[in-house]
Amino acid sequence: MGWRDVVYGAYERRVLKELPREALPRHVAVMLDGNRRWAKARGAGTASGHQAGADKIEELLEWCEEAGVEYVTLWLLSTDNLGRAKEELEPLLGIIENAVAELAETKRWHLKIVGALELLPEATAESLRASAESTKSVTGLIVNVAVGYGGRREIADAVRDMLLTRAAAGETIEQIAEELTVEDIAEHLYTKGQPDPDLVIRTSGEQRLGGFLLWQSAKSEFYFCEAYWPDFRHVDFLRALRSYAGRHRRFGT
Repeated sequence: MGWRDVVYGAYERRVLKELPREALPRHVAVMLDGNRRWAKARGAGTASGHQAGADKIEELLEWCEEAGVEYVTLWLLSTDNLGRAKEELEPLLGIIENAVAELAETKRWHLKIVGALELLPEATAESLRASAESTKSVTGLIVNVAVGYGGRREIADAVRDMLLTRAAAGETIEQIAEELTVEDIAEHLYTKGQPDPDLVIRTSGEQRLGGFLLWQSAKSEFYFCEAYWPDFRHVDFLRALRSYAGRHRRFGT
């Protein structure tokens, strides 16, 4: 262990000790960004960056558990990513399938797949469903794995599902339009039944949502980290929590 490890270890313990537990987030959402740039900076292939990013996920979930977080949402693949070249997309889908399967095998976390699975190759969609199903009885931290996810797509899917459900119950379009509330749509989101994210973290220095949880993050706090996702450290996570805990949340007012 080098001197840097000793210093960072002591610093992490101090930050963790000073965090006010009553002011920490219940739901943390993370945009795992920067895998490709991480690989490029090392002169490595894109797949190596995606694999390094996948290898970091279990650490993050352990940090969340330690901090008492109850829900985590991870954005692994956007609907826009589905338009990438086949030679990049196919290895990425394989890495995601394996990463989710490995998380499921630990039986430590309750996995939920959120996204438009119908846009994915059937084998990928089935693998993700099977992994999530195998953790159905697991209690504790709930982990939403966003694959084939787009915020606008989610809202469109929620509205479509709501309309079909109410039409099947015999309501006319006029009745639906007259009585429609925000809550009616929220009940059909991919994350229905869960609290909205308190804190959204994005790595890689980008400071934009890019379509992530557009509906749910209306009153979220945001933390942007310069590190590429594979380089995201425990101390970076603790700094995000400290930043969140130090804010006075106004919930949009």
